[in-house]
Amino acid sequence: MRIGFTFDLRDDYLRQGYTAEEAAELDAPETIDAVETVLTSLGHVVERIGGIRSLTTRLAGGARWDLVFNYAEGLFGFGREAQVPALLDAFQIPYTFSDALVFALTLHKALTKHVVRDLGIPTPDFAVVSEESDLDHVRVPYPLFVKPVAAGSSMGISAASLVAAAPALRTTCLALLERFHQPALVEAFLPGRELTVGLVGTGTRARVLGVMEVLSTSEAEHHAYSFANKQRYVGRVHFRIADDSAAAEAADMALRVWTALGCRDGGRVDCRCDGGGRPHFLEVNPLPGLHPIHSDLVILAGLVAVPYAGLVASIVASACERLVPDGDPTFRAGVRG
Repeated sequence: MRIGFTFDLRDDYLRQGYTAEEAAELDAPETIDAVETVLTSLGHVVERIGGIRSLTTRLAGGARWDLVFNYAEGLFGFGREAQVPALLDAFQIPYTFSDALVFALTLHKALTKHVVRDLGIPTPDFAVVSEESDLDHVRVPYPLFVKPVAAGSSMGISAASLVAAAPALRTTCLALLERFHQPALVEAFLPGRELTVGLVGTGTRARVLGVMEVLSTSEAEHHAYSFANKQRYVGRVHFRIADDSAAAEAADMALRVWTALGCRDGGRVDCRCDGGGRPHFLEVNPLPGLHPIHSDLVILAGLVAVPYAGLVASIVASACERLVPDGDPTFRAGVRG
């Protein structure tokens, strides 16, 4: 196939004056190179597009592709991850990963938790602080954990995220509001194990790759998989595959979340266990990192003997299931899954 490749390159934004943290979710050159290498090895012709503005220009000029490998995060607004899929839907060009509805919902952690909670899936009690006056209405018992409501890559998560009293809650929330210009999510803190579940596939064909436990060393910031721990994980974090009863429960919960929300092709569901060892839903990542060495889903895949090329190939194969059987590269009408 002729595959277009959408992405947001971190270096491009750094050159425009954005900070390393602001661009933390965006793509490293080695990620783009690695994905393109796999796609080419599968026999496809790859055409690099770039982000939403470049895609808009190319589409307006008449460019089309059999499939787009959509890896564009965007940078502005709660709908930033949904922008490229929405545009591709308008032009009826198929693409990898989830659609605009899924991305718009799941980027906002609190809205996702409302939906997941309505499914009967356990998730920590929570509140949203959009402005200082909201702090007076937080009724979740301490200790609490605070993070930006719509930031990825553990941005805004640090040792200060765990708060034990109202003064610390106020300080942490106000700092996040000023720094990230978005609401803060305040959750009941769960003291148990940190688990992430890798998934590939769509709908009834979705399956769990494995459940990975994130373990902190003595050099790490404790109580959370923080931004510092994630960016400099060597020596701070140890990963292992979990295969006990808690892992099985997390895997079942993650698959329920994945299929109920309509997530597609590949991604992760993050969980944390309470004091009794029961996993609770934290968030879902339907556009997972694919750095060939550092990304969690790639690390997990490696631990269960799935090579990088096999992981990317599985994502593309899942997306291709949405193509019309006669080979016409268009979406099946009316089918989201």
